[in-house]
Amino acid sequence: MPELRGNLTGIKDSVQKELALLFDFPVGSDEFLPFELAQALCRFSAQIRREISLYLSRSGEVLDIAVGHRDNVPLMDLSQRRNENRLGRVRCIHTHPDGQSHLSDVDISALKSLRLDAICALGASEDGSVAGASVCYLIPDETGFIPGPVMVTGARALSHPKWMEAINLNDQAPSPEQLTQTDIERAYLIGIDSQSSLDELASLADSAGAQVVGRALQAKSGMDPRSYIGSGKALEVALDVQALEADLVIADDELTSVQLAHLEELTGIRVIDRTMLILDIFAQRATTSEGKLQVSLAQLKYRSSHLIGMRSALSRLAGGIGTRGPGESKLEMDRRYIRRRIKILSQELEELERQRAVRRKNRQQSDIPVVALVGYTNTGKSSLLNRLSGAQVNVENQLFATLDAISRKVELPDGDSFLLVDSVGFISKLPTDLVEAFKSTLEEAALADVLVIVSDAANPKAREHRQVVESVLHDLCATNQPRIEVINKADIAVGDSDIGIPGALMVSAHTGEGIEQLLYAVARILRDNEREYRVFVPFSRYDALNELRKQGRILNEEHKDTGTSVVVRLKPVAMMKLSAQYPGLFTPEKADDR
Repeated sequence: MPELRGNLTGIKDSVQKELALLFDFPVGSDEFLPFELAQALCRFSAQIRREISLYLSRSGEVLDIAVGHRDNVPLMDLSQRRNENRLGRVRCIHTHPDGQSHLSDVDISALKSLRLDAICALGASEDGSVAGASVCYLIPDETGFIPGPVMVTGARALSHPKWMEAINLNDQAPSPEQLTQTDIERAYLIGIDSQSSLDELASLADSAGAQVVGRALQAKSGMDPRSYIGSGKALEVALDVQALEADLVIADDELTSVQLAHLEELTGIRVIDRTMLILDIFAQRATTSEGKLQVSLAQLKYRSSHLIGMRSALSRLAGGIGTRGPGESKLEMDRRYIRRRIKILSQELEELERQRAVRRKNRQQSDIPVVALVGYTNTGKSSLLNRLSGAQVNVENQLFATLDAISRKVELPDGDSFLLVDSVGFISKLPTDLVEAFKSTLEEAALADVLVIVSDAANPKAREHRQVVESVLHDLCATNQPRIEVINKADIAVGDSDIGIPGALMVSAHTGEGIEQLLYAVARILRDNEREYRVFVPFSRYDALNELRKQGRILNEEHKDTGTSVVVRLKPVAMMKLSAQYPGLFTPEKADDR
């Protein structure tokens, strides 16, 4: 269970445990504040004679509960906003044990500075009842978000859907027609590797929605521990950034918090690294609940390793509701919140991994072979999945267009079938936390019966990308399965498109070229795992014949006086299961050994 924070001195353990149970209080996504939750907060506030704050997310999750003093409570930034121009997607509810429900100037200031969806004050009477409620929203205008008028209402009315409807209306994202050139971040790229690496970084920036306005390469064998690219080059970049009016610097490697802080100080604008950029793209593309959990976990782990040294942002004291003295430092609150969230997300992912393992076991028991599409990002794996299976998976000419694992059933020409799995593409310098978070998804490749490794015939860097794929497969221990090398986009191939792989199949997911040969190659590998058996099934046990049809392929049937003699092709494991299921019914012999 998440932990309480704040001034807990002198509060009985039993009361703390009861208050902590509010983390599990059910709140609907269309409820601003259930009256029962408001009652519980006022009851506890009157009992301990201290202010209590509670954060609610848009989805209704209780994110944080803090206990303050008689006239103030520490407030922390738990923003979940999608970009800097949106609201924080959290609302703060706090109590006043003196029975007053008015919102002070400090409350309104905290609402604006933390970009809260709304702030609500509850007056707690001495008997623990709700004496009143005041609410204030942030509303948009031409200058951004400004506090709206304070609304005084009865606490019972706060569960009405209109309150959440107002928040969602205030936080409407601008349509593409409304976006201006100034709404797009102007990015400046820096690196120490190569121009080709910066080219890929530029593609990543484009996928994230940024406009690249400049770049700088300082070829070095290693990163400068303070400024990443060296102090002299960093000063040049600072001047270039100013001249190009860039508002974001993106580094081609994962930086330390010291390097990030120093570069921000020199350039005067925000600095992110390659890992942060990839995490941002993943956050935009995740659609399933598991994908969103995996991205959130990776982001939190990254953030936890970059808390120290991030300049004054982490040394400031947190804003407070009615605060007259210093609150808890933001660094300590961030650490506690991140640890708690990492634990919760890890537990949720473990449960999803167990469910995935059960589904995988069911597939193995049904003997449905699994073929996994793997390769560098943007090689056309999703297009190939659509061509092979007839699916309508979203396809875009962008890096990491597909993020969540997708599986579709594919029929072979001889009537058999297999499960085709596609998941996130690989990339050089893939963040370690991201690999760890997506481990269960990437295991689909490690546990597949056949790997179809897809390369891009239209990419001049295909050979280097293929080496990256091999490195990632080695890290996943996916090196022992049969492989089929496929070079996609044969219709727009450039230069030496065989990328030095003997026997690779040239295909085009766009035109269908080479698809039949690919299916034949898959069928041939799957057949290599099967054997032909000759068995005799008496008429009295024809259910066994039905099982043989389900588990394998009947090649020949010969009806006799007392039963049917068949030649069947199936996996040895399936034959062993059938022999155990029908003990003594038939003794199979390998047909090819007779």
